[in-house]
Amino acid sequence: MISKILQNRIKKLKKKHNIPAGQITYQDLSKPAKPFFSKRYRVTGKPDYIIKNNNYFIPIEVKTGIYKETKKNHILQLAAYCHLLEENFQRFVPYGLLVYSDKSKHKIPFDPKIRFEFESTIKDMRNTMRTGTITRNHNDLFKCRNCSMYQYCDFKL
Repeated sequence: MISKILQNRIKKLKKKHNIPAGQITYQDLSKPAKPFFSKRYRVTGKPDYIIKNNNYFIPIEVKTGIYKETKKNHILQLAAYCHLLEENFQRFVPYGLLVYSDKSKHKIPFDPKIRFEFESTIKDMRNTMRTGTITRNHNDLFKCRNCSMYQYCDFKL
């Protein structure tokens, strides 16, 4: 049995980050949590939350920016978390949730299309690391100027 204080803390967290019903089994926002690792893809990651809902583990990623629509990099990050949970818990993960600061929730199915995109992205990243060949994959000036590699990049906008 968990204490009333802990129950209230969990209730406030769920409300603050618009987390759906289910038991929070993991969280990385208020204190650092242990990362998950994939032997298959050699990637690691820490979702903001994991809830257990209907015997499924669901990763939740909370984003603080304001977005009119879901971003591809957010979807792929969530796909990585879905894979990490499947590999570490040996259980099917049907979807993940993106929660934006405007309280909008986006249920992202971990379907064959997203799985393929995740795997292709990992392969592309490995190829880039192996060859050292880097190209810009967008035309977003804001994204470019806020990139940590902006000052070193030969492809900046």
